[in-house]
Amino acid sequence: MELTALSAISAIDGRYRKQVQHLDDYFSEYALMKYRVIIEVEYLLFLEKKKFLQLSTKTRKHIQNLLTEFGLEDAQEIKQIEYTTNHDVKAVEYFLKSELEKNGGKQALEWVHFGLTSQDINNTAIPLSWKHAIEYEYLPFLLNLNAQLKLLAREWKDIPMLAHTHGQPASPTRLGKEIMVFVERIQNQVEQFIGIPFMGKFGGATGNFNAHHIAFPKTDWVKFSNEFLDQLGLTRQQFTTQIEHYDNFAAHFDCMKRINNILIDFCRDMWTYISMEYFKQKTKKGEVGSSAMPHKVNPIDFENAEGNLGLANAVFEHLAGKLPVSRLQRDLTDSTVLRNIGVPFSHTIIALKSIEKGLGKLLLNHSRIHEDLDNNWAVVAEAIQTVLRREKYPQPYEALKALTRGNQAIDKNAIHDFIDGLKIDTEVKKELKKISPHNYTGIAIKF
Repeated sequence: MELTALSAISAIDGRYRKQVQHLDDYFSEYALMKYRVIIEVEYLLFLEKKKFLQLSTKTRKHIQNLLTEFGLEDAQEIKQIEYTTNHDVKAVEYFLKSELEKNGGKQALEWVHFGLTSQDINNTAIPLSWKHAIEYEYLPFLLNLNAQLKLLAREWKDIPMLAHTHGQPASPTRLGKEIMVFVERIQNQVEQFIGIPFMGKFGGATGNFNAHHIAFPKTDWVKFSNEFLDQLGLTRQQFTTQIEHYDNFAAHFDCMKRINNILIDFCRDMWTYISMEYFKQKTKKGEVGSSAMPHKVNPIDFENAEGNLGLANAVFEHLAGKLPVSRLQRDLTDSTVLRNIGVPFSHTIIALKSIEKGLGKLLLNHSRIHEDLDNNWAVVAEAIQTVLRREKYPQPYEALKALTRGNQAIDKNAIHDFIDGLKIDTEVKKELKKISPHNYTGIAIKF
């Protein structure tokens, strides 16, 4: 069967293909080949810059064009070579040698991949593609979502709302402040995230520059390689085995997992607010909420996001735990795992888009929020007993507990009757009677 969105095994390449197809540029087999070619070409040009070889203008221009014009036909050519070599990085090397030979660069052939092992390419190509995916896709999406949340927090900053602790009515809050909780949490994690460097490995077969040093013992290969990776926008790990140790990759995965957990928390809160009818949702003509119940408008976007965030976190967890562990100088388990870093990334992007879509459907239900506050006058008991403590009234907590705890209905009249029966100054009684669930919301948010 031909591979299509309908026949794909993974939902990423099937149902959600349109949402994440642009991520091919970072995580597909084609992308891996492209970034390997970028590293090999940049390395050859850097060797020329350091006077190890000289390229003709024609040759240099051609390989520089490969950096920006590498396409699917080039990737297919590399794949054909790999059928013979049975080695993916060697196939890239032979592809570049062929390109040089066809464009006047025969004298430069043996400078391609000079002194390198495959992981010098992989452990720079993959971190570079990951860096670009983070900077061009993930962070913009996440920061835009957080900006959208902050705008909603501003819009709703003066909306009083009944809070719930342990699922029970609690001291009122403001809706905008509840949204700002998530804005701050996400921002804190973003600041941690951007402090994690993008690192690569570049040091030969076992990290000691053995081949480089034996050929050119007077060259400072450590300085050379530090400068080369810095030029790429990466930081070189100074002490490695054949592979990079992936600790910073793991740190990225762990931080993304924490951010996803915050978003799961947010989705569950929004789902609950919708179920409490604090929000209604915009309907779209032709859409169906239930195959059996015509009235339903389900919070599917927040549910979809929660599911995708959970999937992403399960894979991030494995990546963060597995990649930093390798037998001695290296085993091959990192290779197959690294090919899947686009999976949790894609599920995360799908989730971010779902949350944005869900937020766009929300309609604030003022009457329901007002009604819930009106039906829960017992929550001002905290306020009353605190003022009474200030006035040195004996055992105010116990008095309010006796009034409010249990099955009896507590409304405005019950609270005011209780206040009238207190042996306190008239002015204090007036002060207490001004308190309601609608104004007992604490300190106003300052943005």
